Amino acid sequence: NSMDRGAWQATVHGVASRVLVASRHFANDATFEIKKCDLHRLEEGPPVTTVLTREDGLKYYRMMQTVRRMELKADQLYKQKIIRGFCHLCDGQEACCVGLEAGINPTDHLITAYRAHGFTFTRGLSVREILAELTGRRGGCAKGKGGSMHMYAKNFYGGNGIVGAQVPLGAGIALACKYNGKDEVCLTLYGDGAANQGQIFEAYNMAALWKLPCIFICENNRYGMGTSVERAAASTDYYKRGDFIPGLRVDGMDILCVREATKFAAAYCRSGKGPILMELQTYRYHGHSMSDPGVSYRTREEIQEVRSKSDPIMLLKDRMVNSNLASVEELKEIDVEVRKEIEDAAQFATADPEPPLEELGYHIYCNDPPFEVRGANQWIKFKSIS
Repeated sequence: NSMDRGAWQATVHGVASRVLVASRHFANDATFEIKKCDLHRLEEGPPVTTVLTREDGLKYYRMMQTVRRMELKADQLYKQKIIRGFCHLCDGQEACCVGLEAGINPTDHLITAYRAHGFTFTRGLSVREILAELTGRRGGCAKGKGGSMHMYAKNFYGGNGIVGAQVPLGAGIALACKYNGKDEVCLTLYGDGAANQGQIFEAYNMAALWKLPCIFICENNRYGMGTSVERAAASTDYYKRGDFIPGLRVDGMDILCVREATKFAAAYCRSGKGPILMELQTYRYHGHSMSDPGVSYRTREEIQEVRSKSDPIMLLKDRMVNSNLASVEELKEIDVEVRKEIEDAAQFATADPEPPLEELGYHIYCNDPPFEVRGANQWIKFKSIS
C-alpha cells in the first residue's frame, strides 16, 4: 500500500534526522559582535561582543517562538470571538521580554503596561494559564477575572491598563527593594506612547533623589496607538529624557543586545548608583490592539521590511545556524513542539469553565474576614472571600 509506504518512509526519515542531530557535533558556544548602545551621561556602556552558549540559544529560541505562536493563537481566538474585550499583542517584540528576563534574576521585579502577554510568560507562567485568562476561564492566572491587561506572577506586578500609571508603581517597588536591603532591582516598563506622561518625570525625580534601584525601560515600537513617535514627541531620544538619569539606547530586535544592556543596567543599579534608563528600539507587527488593523498610519511595506530584515527570531536562528550552535532541522523540531504546546493550551482555554457568578466579589482583599459587596443594585449582594 503506497500510503503505508509513505508513512513508513516519513518515520524512517524522522528517526534518521533525529539520529543526525544527535550524532552531529555542535559548538558549545560562540562569540558574537553586537551593536554598540548609544549612551547618555555614561562613560562606558555594555560590551560590544558577547558569548552565547548552545543551551541558552536553544532556550531563547524556544521562548521567543512560544511567545510568537501564543500571540498568533490569541489573534485567532479573538477573531473567533472566544477572546473578548481589550487585547494588545506583542509579536515582533519578543527579543524585549525574553532578553530582559535573560539579564536579571527571578528574584528581581518587573512591572509593565498592558502589552503584557510576553512578560507574563517570561516571568514564569504557563501558556495554558495565559490563554485561559484571555478567554476568561477558571484556570486562568487571575482566575479569569483579569483578562489580557491584568495578569500577575511572582515578582511580576502586571499588566496595567492606565497609560503610564505603572511607572510610579515601579519606582515604589524599587523603593521597597532598597528599604528591605535586598540586592534586587525593579524593571519598570512603558511605551513610547506613555513617554510624555507627567507622572513618569515625577517618578524619575524621586528615583534619582532617593537613588532607587529602578531601571526605567521605554519600549519604543515607533507608534503610540496610531501616532508615530515623530508626531507625538518633541524629542524622540527617549533614552536622554531622564535628563539627570543616565541612559542607554538599545537594539530591541536583537536578544543579545537586550540581554547585555539589561545585565549592565542591573549591575549599575545594584552598585547603589541609583536609577538608569533604557530605550529598546523595537516594532510591533500587529496593530495597537485587536480593534486596530494597523495599516492606516503605516504601510504594509514598512511592516514587511521589518519582518524580512530585523525579525528577532530570524536573527537568532541565523546566528545559531551559521555558528554551528544548532541545525535548521533541530530548530524546526522545536517549532513543531511549540505549536503542539500552543494547540493544547488553546484546547484547555476553550474547554475550561468560566468562573461562577457568585465568585464575582471574591479576592478583593488578601487576608480579610468575609464581607458583603453590593451588586448592580442594592438588593443584589455578593459575598467576598479572601
